[in-house]
Amino acid sequence: MPLPEKNGLTPLYRMASTLAAVTIFYNMAEGIVSVWIGAQDETITLFGFGIDSFVEVVSGIGIWHMVSRTGRGEASDRDRFERQALRVTGWSFFALSAGLFASAAASAIERHRPVSTLLGVVVSLLSIACMQALIHYKVKVGRELNSPAILADAACSRACLQFSLALLLASAGYALTGIGYLDAAGSLAIAALSFREGREALLQARGMACSCGDCGR
Repeated sequence: MPLPEKNGLTPLYRMASTLAAVTIFYNMAEGIVSVWIGAQDETITLFGFGIDSFVEVVSGIGIWHMVSRTGRGEASDRDRFERQALRVTGWSFFALSAGLFASAAASAIERHRPVSTLLGVVVSLLSIACMQALIHYKVKVGRELNSPAILADAACSRACLQFSLALLLASAGYALTGIGYLDAAGSLAIAALSFREGREALLQARGMACSCGDCGR
């Protein structure tokens, strides 16, 4: 095994910590852009996707902490900070899910149509490309280190990828057809994914589940 550097991390763990930090800052930027555009274009799918990105920041901070701590040779069990981050993440996902279900219902009843979803297509494609790259390198490092913490981080990036795909389908579908219900359908898909992630986060906080929809893999 390579000798640790002065900060206590080996080069591979240092890379894993950097990847986790990049994920956090990317989600922050993605959230700001998505919420702003979603509000301007009146698309609840993109707006909900942006709120999800902010929730992922909280989750990402907990994962970054876990990866950095594990890299220093500390116990792999989640500490108090990580469990609290999971609880905040879980309840935030539940709140997002409830809000999106209500918004989708109101949108369908009022037959609301977004101003445009073209920027939603752009945001989703960029997100898919970034998440694919992050997943690739996280899995590579995680397997080299045989680290469940880093592979859990990769699993959470896969969950983000699913949110991006839901946004892409809804945004591209509306851009091509003009069917307003597709925006509501996209927000329902993100709401369902948010509920799943919220449930798993709370179970993880109790030490009862694997991470980010990656059970059984």
